[in-house]
Amino acid sequence: MLIKFATLTCALLLCTCSLEDRPLAVRFHEPPYPERLSAWQLLDYDEQLQLAKDTLSYDLNTPLFTDYAHKLRTLHLPPGQAAKYTQHETFEFPVGTVVSKTFFYFQTVKKDAIRIRSTWSGHLEDLNDGKARLIETRLLVKQVKGWDALGYIWSGDDAYLAISGDLLTLDTEDAPLNYLVPSRNQCASCHATNHTTAEIIPIGLKARHLNRASPHTNTNQLKLLTDLGWLSGLPSRDIPPAVTLDVRDSLTDMAHADLVKAARAYLDINCGHCHNPDGPADTSGLHLDAAAHDLATMGVCKPPIAAGRGSGGRLYSIVPGRADDSILTFRMAITDPGAMMPELGRSLVHEEGLALINAWVNSLTGECL
Repeated sequence: MLIKFATLTCALLLCTCSLEDRPLAVRFHEPPYPERLSAWQLLDYDEQLQLAKDTLSYDLNTPLFTDYAHKLRTLHLPPGQAAKYTQHETFEFPVGTVVSKTFFYFQTVKKDAIRIRSTWSGHLEDLNDGKARLIETRLLVKQVKGWDALGYIWSGDDAYLAISGDLLTLDTEDAPLNYLVPSRNQCASCHATNHTTAEIIPIGLKARHLNRASPHTNTNQLKLLTDLGWLSGLPSRDIPPAVTLDVRDSLTDMAHADLVKAARAYLDINCGHCHNPDGPADTSGLHLDAAAHDLATMGVCKPPIAAGRGSGGRLYSIVPGRADDSILTFRMAITDPGAMMPELGRSLVHEEGLALINAWVNSLTGECL
């Protein structure tokens, strides 16, 4: 059952329109990988970004924050094959699957800077020379040995392989933005959600993140994937519910149950890939993924194990009713690379996300003894 609190202004969901007009389908590449993104035939850029045939766009209920960058997400499956549905984990995808995520900002009228807090209609026609500045495209490629992560940096009408990543200085309407294009190893540090196996997997391609309707087709994304033959095993009920938060909503007017769900969804996508029982941050004892955890495991009245200066002099990860005294929100509110959380993917504070978690922490009751 689809549960939806709001529709994000930047929604771009699965759409089957005009597939016959798109370029040829993607090629599957084994290492060594091509230097140009265009060789994959996933995306085509000629004054405007277009998707290839058999490549579909999708969006998540609660997206990962990356310095307010917009993201175009696409999925390609090899012809005649389908992913297998799983209830809580990443779907099982066949060899030859390619997932892409293109990061971009809209430009100012003079095109001399980017706009950090702009909105996006979700329409591809907005991704053209006159409006959008394409930054990078990240790929996850399902090989026989497992998933591989690649990054391409845009320059002109193509993007170029950047295994070692890069640090880009982007001019904005305000101060310059230091934008990190992650290296392959840095990609793995987030996408290897189990530190024992160190296996790279997609994070967003789970039922709870995809369970939402497409404004283009008015069809739930999971059902659309099933109807296209791209997903098998979708149950008729008990699908994990969708949880979204429109940042225009008043947090003070939100029902407590809805606030909890929105906060848990935000922590899951932004923190849960590390902070889970098997993740790289398991030694912290702080679990922020979507699984059922008691409040103590989620940080309520929990002293840090090894936060160092990341504690900000605070005693507990979460102090009920006192967000200003909580380590969790302190680390979200700073930009010191040695103390902020998440450690990668941002140099700015996500003001709306911080406001959400502050509201959730302030709604909790109890005392830390």
